[in-house]
Amino acid sequence: MTVLVHLIVTLGMLYVIPAGLRLIDPAGLRATARIWPLLAVPGALCLWLPRGAIATALAALYAAATLALAARAPARLLRTPSPPTAGGSPFAPAEIAVLTALLSPSVAGTALVAERAGYRLFGFDLDVLALTVPHFHFAGFTAALVAGLVCRAGASAPGAAALSRWAAYSVPGGTLLVLLGYFVDDWAELAGAVVLTGGMWAVALLTWRDIRPGARDRTTGTLLATSAAVLVATMLLALWWALGEATGLVHPTVTWMAATHGLGNALGFALCSLLAWRRLTPDRMETTP
Repeated sequence: MTVLVHLIVTLGMLYVIPAGLRLIDPAGLRATARIWPLLAVPGALCLWLPRGAIATALAALYAAATLALAARAPARLLRTPSPPTAGGSPFAPAEIAVLTALLSPSVAGTALVAERAGYRLFGFDLDVLALTVPHFHFAGFTAALVAGLVCRAGASAPGAAALSRWAAYSVPGGTLLVLLGYFVDDWAELAGAVVLTGGMWAVALLTWRDIRPGARDRTTGTLLATSAAVLVATMLLALWWALGEATGLVHPTVTWMAATHGLGNALGFALCSLLAWRRLTPDRMETTP
């Protein structure tokens, strides 16, 4: 499981985040996206070293980059026009999703430093901290970003506006509830999983029904279809696992979840979604949040 999780996290650090930054703001975050792989190298390297001072120092370098990225969120919030002046809102659903994406890697970076140092941050087991790293690269960063993109693209589609707003609010909300569930109990985490799954299934439905038919080539359409189909299965697994943890019912092991839910979300959803959105028409790219 460890090797698989490390490979998934490496993908998130080196490709997923810089690709996502280009979708968030192709102009404003262009420089950050270009240098991000270099900033992420220490984080990727520390995964493959034994816990200790060197691994912790490398993790801290990556965490500093994620905190600098999180600092972009308040600045973006302040410069987002309000409804009376420009027709936008810093609290619009798509914008909330994007702000969540900017903040999420810092949670992963902080957990990484603690795990590499062998420090049980907030009393959590090191295995929990290790799994927090991929969770907030993919469920935190990528899922929130894609929810925001789908919300913005589908906002004007007939019948899609309400569902797209629900997706853009519930994916960040569900991610936050899952995080809070770590501090409360398994039932609170289950509630977060329910909300997050509902939001992700809404993203899958909107992607399949409204975004995919507008793809101008077969490759983009296939990538969108794959991302939507994978979400249905992987989030069903997430619900099964959270329900089992809360009730004691039989459920997948952590190792099995990493090999199915984790790998499916990383490759089938996150990677396919980002590749598809980068291939979408320039005019749609301009409508990204």
